[in-house]
Order: sequence, then C-alpha cells, then structure tokens
Amino acid sequence: MHRISRESEELAAWLIGPGRLSGDAVTVTSGLAQWLTGMDVPLHRLRIAMRVDNPLVTAWGIVWTPEKAAEIFSISRALLDTPAYIGSPAQQVIQKGTWLRQRLDHLGPEDHTVLRELAREGFTDYIAVPIAFGNGITQAAMFATRHGRGFADSHATLIKDLSVPLSAALEPIAMRRSTASLLATFLGEGPAARVQAGAIRRGDIVETEAAILLTDMRGFTPLSLSSSPFQLLTTLGRYFEVVVDAVRAEEGDVLKFMGDGVLSAFEVTDTGRAAACAAAVCAASQAVARARAEGLPPFVGALHVGPVMYGNIGSINRLDFTVVGLAVNVVSRLEAIAKANGQTLVCSGSFASDLPATIVRNIGQFELKGLGGKHDVFAITANQESQA
Repeated sequence: MHRISRESEELAAWLIGPGRLSGDAVTVTSGLAQWLTGMDVPLHRLRIAMRVDNPLVTAWGIVWTPEKAAEIFSISRALLDTPAYIGSPAQQVIQKGTWLRQRLDHLGPEDHTVLRELAREGFTDYIAVPIAFGNGITQAAMFATRHGRGFADSHATLIKDLSVPLSAALEPIAMRRSTASLLATFLGEGPAARVQAGAIRRGDIVETEAAILLTDMRGFTPLSLSSSPFQLLTTLGRYFEVVVDAVRAEEGDVLKFMGDGVLSAFEVTDTGRAAACAAAVCAASQAVARARAEGLPPFVGALHVGPVMYGNIGSINRLDFTVVGLAVNVVSRLEAIAKANGQTLVCSGSFASDLPATIVRNIGQFELKGLGGKHDVFAITANQESQA
C-alpha cells in the first residue's frame, strides 16, 4: 500500500508537471496508461472524451489499449441525440460530475449498450471519472479491464483520486484545441494556423500568390423578396455549405462571407501556380454540380491568380483576417461579367494560361473597372453549362 501511495503521488506530480507541459493529449494519455500498468493496475482500455466548441464536432478524445498506440477520435454533434450517448456512463458522469464503477460480468438488458458491448469484448470491470475544468465544463475518462477479478478496490481508489491531476494536465490542452477549432470555424484553416502562430497584430501581413475564387448566388435579391427570413437563411446555409465543403476538399481557405458571396483562396505553394488554379477550378466545379443536384439557386463564380496580401487588417481594436490586393478586385469585376453574360464560371487571362486549353473558351474582351483597357475573359467549360 505504501508503494502504491508513493507511486500515485509521483504519477500525480507527472500529470501536473511534465504531462501538462507536453501540450499533447496523446502523451498524457499514453503516459497515464503506462504509469498505471507499471503499478500493476490491470488496465486494458483508457478512453478520454472532451467537448470542443465547434458547430459540427461536439467532442474529441483519445483511446488507448495495450495493443496499439493511443489514437485521437472525434464525435459528431449528431451522436448526442442517439442511444449511443443518451443514458451512457459518459453522459451520467458529465451531467452529475461524479464517478461511477460498474462490473461487466453480470449485466442485464436494462444496462446501457456501451457496457454490454464492452462485456462482449471481454471486459470485466469499468470505471468512469469526471474531468472537471475551470470553465465549468466536465469531461469524462473511462477505464476498463479484462482481468478476471476486475479492478481491485485499491486500483479503483487510485483511479478516482487521479481525477484532479488528470484534469490539470488536460485542461490547457483541451482549451488550446477548442480555441483552434473556433478559429478554424470562423477564419478558415490557413488563417487560423497563422493567428495561432502569432499573427495577431494589425499589419501582420504576408505577401503571397494565390488563386482567388469568388462565388455569388444568382437571383439573390428576388429570392430575398419572395422568401420568408427562415427560408432565405436555410437556402443560404445550404449554399454556403456546398461552397465551403468544396473549397475545403481542395485544401483552400474560405476567407469571407459577403452577403450571398463567398471569397476563397488557394495559396500557391511548392507545387506551383497550375496546381493552385486546378484546385480552385475543381472546387468551383464541384460546388456548382452539387448545388444543381440539390436544387439550389444557380450561382456564378470568378477566378483569378496573382499576388495578394494575406493577414490582419482593420482598426486598433477590431481586426479581420482576410486577403487584399489587385487579385481580389479582379475577381469582383469578373464576377459581374459572368452574371451579365450568362456564364457560370469565368476566369482572367492569366488564370486561363495555367489551365488546359481544352477547358477554357474566350468569351471576349471586357473593361475591368480601375484596371484600364480591355482584358480577355474566359469561360471555364469543363463539366459546365452556360446559364442565361
């Protein structure tokens, strides 16, 4: 007992010190599991779930078993409304903030599905403890064993007593992940990464080259006049989802929603301009195809590639992470040309030069306000049809 007490103090110190400072949930989880098994605790499964502020993913966590390294998983928000979560031990611990223990070798049909599934996998004992954070949110850590006699009472007490130091180790990690999730939700993956890396001051701007995509719903004004506010927002939401999914699938960044418009950027990397332009075209084409398939109002898109300034602009106390530069002005002009000429997707001459000649068609020369002279504008014809 003295040895277990001494080692438990060392484990608690490791969680609060090196474990917490690692900043890595996998390190904390794996380290905790290794400490416990080294103390002869018959641990065969450790699963920790933590909430995250994200409109699509409600939680993430880590699962460890002796057979393979700890893995991070995510839980969709929809799962909260299913029997897999309702009434589960995790829900009980999270809502009540108290620990629970359940032997698994004599379960009945009234016991939760989670417990019965563990029993079928050969687990004999289960302990769940609350992981309480300073913001009032409670998470859950679940321990399971396949040992024939289950956990000893001393092991159960040890696991229960580790709740506080484990909370201390995981809270800063969970808070950083939640912050990252929120930033990515509101700024996009690329801008979020830059902000987290320290680009938080006004004027923290980098010059880069990017393919710019601007999409805009056709007939939005008549739609807004003929639809109820709920119908209009529902349609906009579906339209935005179509565009955002397509852009993210091609590793682009959605930078801004402007009324019914979406501004996105595909940064030119080591793979070259042609790759960035191809990704932008693929995203735009996929968005158009999905919108048609779902019966959404048609929309137009404009594309250009060139130098941009990417970063924080605004006032002293109100910043926006966005992209500015000539390329953004060009796509705005091109989008108006697409609408006026019944085209679905158009691009500039410089953008067209990075595409196969077989998928573009010159639709004429047009004045681009503020740029002087007339400029060739191209329709992107691959998998597209002109719309009047």
